[in-house]
Amino acid sequence: MSVQELIFFSIFILFILAILMVDLGIFNKQSHIIKFKEASAWCFVWIVLALGFYMLIRTHGDMIHGITNQSQLDTIEKKYDHIITPGHTFDENLANYRESMSLEYITGYVIEYALSVDNVFVMVLIFLSFSVEQKYYKRVLFWGILGAIIMRFLFIFLSSALIQQFSWVLYIFGGLLVFTGIRMYITRNKQDKIEPEKHPIVKFASKYFSVYPQYVKHHFWIRRNGKLLLTPLFVVLLVIEFSDVLFAVDSVPAIFSVTKDPYIVFFSNIFAILGLRSLFFLVMNMMNTFVYLKHGLSILLTFIGVKMFLGDWLKEQGFTTAHSLYVVLLILAVSIGASLFFKPKKEKITH
Repeated sequence: MSVQELIFFSIFILFILAILMVDLGIFNKQSHIIKFKEASAWCFVWIVLALGFYMLIRTHGDMIHGITNQSQLDTIEKKYDHIITPGHTFDENLANYRESMSLEYITGYVIEYALSVDNVFVMVLIFLSFSVEQKYYKRVLFWGILGAIIMRFLFIFLSSALIQQFSWVLYIFGGLLVFTGIRMYITRNKQDKIEPEKHPIVKFASKYFSVYPQYVKHHFWIRRNGKLLLTPLFVVLLVIEFSDVLFAVDSVPAIFSVTKDPYIVFFSNIFAILGLRSLFFLVMNMMNTFVYLKHGLSILLTFIGVKMFLGDWLKEQGFTTAHSLYVVLLILAVSIGASLFFKPKKEKITH
């Protein structure tokens, strides 16, 4: 990581932490149930911020790697395999680089945000299975997001290092995505179920930590007789973090199919994660609306996995990042449209 990259990355992290602290300190002073209207407003805020960052990359994307001359641009282009239309001057090449980079970012963001919906369904199931009061959902998700940022940072940059060293890792990622997509499609109508007492994280926490037998308002731990005890709410937080790690195994490789630049992968991931809480409450109020979305997500994962296998060939055929974005948007639009206009008929109850 160069000095310029370190400066840009540090400012980005401080910005993200500042937003989260403002959210927690000003808008979340008291635990409360998030209604559809509030969730929609926050979804809008996070999407606007993500689009604002897109505009920043579109106009000043060279700041990320500190590019000041053609030699540096050529090095970054080769290192991360950016597809850039060559221009006559350095300024033209830099403009094309920013355009390519911003397109990679927004495509990665759309993919991550779409796949987050499936993670939201899992989170809803976790909260319901562990009988968590709705007014504490946001608190658990807030701290879960902080943990997710750290885990994504480690996973993304370690994956990038592996890809730089061993290019065949991309084929493993592609195979994983195809497998996950097919499995998701096969099990699309299966009713998921979580048995708290049998969950591996619950077993782990019970074995190695002292866990208080009941919830204590919004507290993650309490002190009894001089001994620090974890509350069930903290155990739920651990389960949420565990589910996000499993989710990242699918979603992060999906973005590496669009760009090999770990900074773009990280930025698109983080903005999607930031919108995950509001998306959670929005989806929770509309769980039965988009019935065909899981079909679309399974096709999306399979498409991305196949694309990783055929990456070089597709590039030779002129298949660009823009084409990937169009395919992703088409898959999502069709699955959402089908959910709205072709709802499954409810079975009639016979007496």
